[in-house]
This record gives sequence, C-alpha cells and structure tokens, in this order.
Amino acid sequence: MEEDTDYRIRFSSLCFFNDHVGFHGTIKSSPSDFIVIEIDEQGQLVNKTIDEPIFKVSEIQSKPNNFPKKPKLDLQNLSFEDGRKQEVNTLVKYTDGDQNHQSGSEKEDTISDGTSECEEKADVLSSFLDEKTHELLNHFACGIKEKWLSKTELIGPPPEFSIGRILDKKQRASLHSGIRQKFPFLITVGKNSEIIVKPNHEYKELCHLVSEEEAFDFFKYLDAKKENSKFTFKPDANKGHRRAVHHFVNKKFGNLVETKSFSEMNCSAGNSNVVITVRFREKVHKRRKRPLPECQGGKVIYTAFTLRKENLEMFEAIGFLAIKLGVIPSDFSYAGLKDKKAITYQTIVVRKVTPERLKNIDKEIEKKKMNVFNIRSVDDSLRLGQLKGNHFDIVIRNLKKQINDSANLRERISEAIENVKKKGFVNYYGPQRFGKGRKVHTDQIGLALLKNEMVKAIKLFLTPEDLDDPVNRAKKYYLQTEDAKGTLSLMPEFKVRERALLEALHRFGMTEEGCIQAWFSLPHSMRIFYVHAYTSKIWNEAVSYRLATYGARVVEGDLVCLDEDVDDENFPSSKVHLVTEEEGSANTYAIHQVVLPILGSNIQYPKNKVGQWYHDILSSDGLQTCRFKVPALKLNVPGCYRQILKHPRNLSYQLIEDHDIDVKMKDPHLDEASLSLLISFDLDSSCYATVCLKEIMKHDV
Repeated sequence: MEEDTDYRIRFSSLCFFNDHVGFHGTIKSSPSDFIVIEIDEQGQLVNKTIDEPIFKVSEIQSKPNNFPKKPKLDLQNLSFEDGRKQEVNTLVKYTDGDQNHQSGSEKEDTISDGTSECEEKADVLSSFLDEKTHELLNHFACGIKEKWLSKTELIGPPPEFSIGRILDKKQRASLHSGIRQKFPFLITVGKNSEIIVKPNHEYKELCHLVSEEEAFDFFKYLDAKKENSKFTFKPDANKGHRRAVHHFVNKKFGNLVETKSFSEMNCSAGNSNVVITVRFREKVHKRRKRPLPECQGGKVIYTAFTLRKENLEMFEAIGFLAIKLGVIPSDFSYAGLKDKKAITYQTIVVRKVTPERLKNIDKEIEKKKMNVFNIRSVDDSLRLGQLKGNHFDIVIRNLKKQINDSANLRERISEAIENVKKKGFVNYYGPQRFGKGRKVHTDQIGLALLKNEMVKAIKLFLTPEDLDDPVNRAKKYYLQTEDAKGTLSLMPEFKVRERALLEALHRFGMTEEGCIQAWFSLPHSMRIFYVHAYTSKIWNEAVSYRLATYGARVVEGDLVCLDEDVDDENFPSSKVHLVTEEEGSANTYAIHQVVLPILGSNIQYPKNKVGQWYHDILSSDGLQTCRFKVPALKLNVPGCYRQILKHPRNLSYQLIEDHDIDVKMKDPHLDEASLSLLISFDLDSSCYATVCLKEIMKHDV
C-alpha cells in the first residue's frame, strides 16, 4: 500500500492565524520535557494528592462495632480434623478482603451427610462470633429458608443481617468463607470492614432447575475454587432441561466455569443418561489475584485513581493494567487520551477492582514507568470529555531564528507568545489524533468502518510499516498468510489491541462476520476512536477552507456559538446560531464565536461555501448517504461543534540557558550555551498543545 502523501501535504499546509515571524526549536527531547496534567471538572490538577483515606466508600456509613474483639486467626492451631485443614487453607487463600463471593465447595470432597463439615464451619464461626451474634445469624438463615420453602414472596428490599465491623483482614476472610460454606443459600458482602449477610437469589433460582441437594453442593463447589476439580450434576435424560441448566450456569458464572455434557451408561435400564460436568476455566487459576467480588451490596465497584505514565501509549498502559488486575481493557474509562512521549497525569476509573487490590500492584507497574495514587471508590465510570482541560509544562530546546531573520531571538519569542496569548490559535486536532504511521492513518480505518467495510478496516489496521521490528514483521506475516494463530506467536505481548483482534480472527476467521467479532474484541472507546479520527480530519480541512475563503470576517451562513463560556464540544444545537445577512453586514459577531460542525447524524452545516464544501467531501469519500451509525459495531456518531479558535490560559514562560536546567537528554550536538524556553499554559479539553506551539513557532514541532 502506498503512503498517503496527499494527507501529509494537507496536514503540513494547515494555516496560521497570526502574522508574527516565529522561530525554530525542538520539543520532546525527552519525556520530562513535555508534562501533561489533567484538570478535573472542579478545576483541580489531578496530580495533587487528595487528603482523604484510601477507602472512601459512599454507599453507607459503617456501623459501630459493638462486638467483643476476637483473637487473630491462627491457621496452624485450628482444631479441625487433619483431612480438612488443607481445604480450609485453600479457602482462605482464594479470599481477598471484603468480597462478595457466591458460596460453594468441592463436591468430590463433601462428607456424605454434610453434618461434620457444618460443625467444622460452625467452629470457625464460633471462634470469631459471640454467642448472641452466632444465634442471630442462625435465626436469620432459618428465616430465609422457611420463607423460600413456604414460597412466600419477599416484598421490598431483600433482608440483610450485619455481622458488624471486623477490622482484621484474615478474620473477615474466614468469616466470609465460613458463612457461605455453612449456608450456601446466603451471600456475604463486605462494606468498609463490615460483613453483611443476604439471601443468595441465584441459589433459589437454581433450586427451580435441580434438587436443593445439588444446588447446595454446587455453590459449595464454586466457593472452594479447588484447582482441577469438577462438579457433576445428577444424570438427566431430558435434553431441554439440560439446556436450561447449561444456560443458567454459563449466564451466571460463565466467567468462572465451563459446562460440558457426557453420556453415562445406566446398566440396569440398558440405556445411557447424560450428566452435566462443571469445571473451572483455566484462565481463572492463572489470574487468582483478580478480586472476585464484582459487586458490593448489589452495586458494581468503581475505583478511581490518578495514573502517572512516562513514554507510554495510553492503550498500552491500559492493557498492561488490565493484565495485572485480571480485568479487560473495556473495564477502564477515562476522560481523554494523553501523549505518548511525555510524562502525563490523568484520572482513570476501573470497574470490578477494589481500591485495596489496585494499591497492591503499584510495585509491579513501576517497571513500565507507571504509578497509581489518589486511589478512592467512586459511584460511576468516566466518559470522554469529562474534564475541564489540561495543564502543560513544556521545555523547547535548541532555539533558533527563522532562516534569513535578522531580529533578536528573544524579541521574536516574546512577540510570538504574546500574539497567540492575545489572538489565539486555530483549534486544529493534532497529528497524534491520526497516528504516526506513514502508510495508514487512523482516519482511514474510521472511514472504512463508516462504510461498513469491516474486512478492509482490519487489513488497514494490520498493515505494516516499512520497518524491521517484531510488530511490523508480525503484521506482514498476517497479511501474507492470514494465519492468525501464527501471527499471535510473533506479536509482542504489549500490543494489546493487535493481539485482541488476532485472537478473535483466529476464532471467527477473516470473514465479514469474523471481522465484526474482531472489532468487538476492542472496547467501545477504542472502536469509536477510529471513527472520531476520520471526523477530526474532515474538521481540520474544513477550518482551513473556512479561513482561506472568508478570513477573520464572520459572514452570512456562518455558525456561531451564543454561549461565551463554552469550553468544550458538548454544547447543544440550541446554542448554535446561523448568521443572517444583516448580522454579517453589521459585524455582529467576532471570529472567536464561529464554530464548525464535527460530522455526525445530528448537526447542521453552514449555509455558505463551507457548507457546500462539506457535502462535496462526503460525496468524494462515498458518504453522501451516511447516517453516521455503524449498527454492526454499536457505534453512533451524533456529531457536535468545535470552536475554530482557542486561547491558552494562565500562560507563563521563561528563557533560560540549557546548563541552568536539568538536561535529561544528553545531546553532544547541542551548544552548551543555547537557549531553551520553559512555557506553561492551560488548554480546554480536546485542544492540542502541539498545535498551540506550532502557531507560536510558525514551524512544525
């Protein structure tokens, strides 16, 4: 595939708004020369340490612990039968703090009448619970069982019973396990060191399909999580009934176990019955550190944190964190993407991971130049654009005047910065929006997706560059052979997106449907990213055309934003006004109020030459009838509006000689006395510092 040189020419020719001369310089000599700090919706820098406890659970306030303190668990001195000690140790090992586990045990080890085991679990409970609490727990369990047996419907919120706050982690773990093992029809939930006991409605649901004895043993099996163990339901000749059991187990616990049917010969009847066997999935045991409770009190856990990363692509960072936490990339949400060659700070929210679990991986991720801090519980995930902006601290090195410029360099720099500070810069999307590839850009993939060309989009994604490295060798091998399995063995582990696509292609094949499934292996935020890259490229070209055609005048048919305080793209169409002929003649509006639409299904176009330009471009790209929806990938692009000019805020700068600052990048070709520029400023969300710097310097950065 040939390089898209036309695109390169178009981007490099993006116009400037100011008329100063500018200067030359080098940015990103090292990641520490380009620091990006997210500004949250409250206007606070996210790299500031939050002065609050690591666990900030907002759902309930913990109740006072009025129970007598129990001795710390000593596994070596528990008075159990020798044959049971190993199982108890196993149960504790797989339990991680305040967790919401379904109950169960390993069926093959279950004592026939169940009495002895219950007594052992009762001993565990007795060692930590006072007599009154133990009695109340038994009474609560009996009450739940009686209501179920009487088929009485529980009205209102489900009943619950509080054990109280247990501060010792091992004691909590043993109590969680002991209660669930003794009463598999109950679940335990941890809330800020408090243990809450509730009915296990999934137990009741399974009792409608199998005997209570089977349900009892199945949930004990689940809770034991004994490696290489299996659970077998009673023989069942009814295929429809077996299908219902398969469906229930896979729907509720498919991430933990898998089911298979096997024939079992019934000698007395002379025919064969079929049994359903349940086994733990292999991946579960490879990721034992994954926090098993995905919910607390019926709510999904959301944990927010500040991520510091250095010289690392955003998606690579997310993929690495997902592996360490035992979740998938789509469990992470964020307000925006950050530069790779930089030190960046941003807020991330991850689902189904407790704050404690996240804190424990800090040392593991340091080798990838990542750190997490400000860890706290929150109520929901983040959405793209959910930030006020970004703060930048940038060093521009090796400053030089433009060719044939005889003016003083310091004066040129001061003039350029003051000009942009006063007049602003063209609000282009930066080149990082479109990828660094020379053969394929992210916008080309987005265009293919909008045209429902799924196979083409996959091939574009896996098109190699003319580089001899493991990633491009793997891509080249795939396009030559379409051997997804072989390509996976060549693709480096850190290429999370590529490996996710290849695993899906290996499973479903390089067909239209297979490619759709492959795209679904990426989270929604990644799928929509490529479509947004295409709409961003069109917006860049549209604003260049608009300024080249009408300059800084606001003319009839332009679109303007009536809200002076808009600082992002998410404002409603009601705030967008179409300039009339009279308003254009009277110079009613200023150029900084002009907006242009970002392509989508719910936007209006300018009513002048710019509007016609949009229609011509869509026609030339084959999107004249596009509704900006990709139902096959569940993508909907409503569109929005973007101001054509932006201003840096809180801008400050200082000129300094390189030997006076910490030069992280040792370059023998740099003059020791050469000037560097230290510049700091804030930008609204979705604005690019590299674009602002390009306007200041009048030079590609």
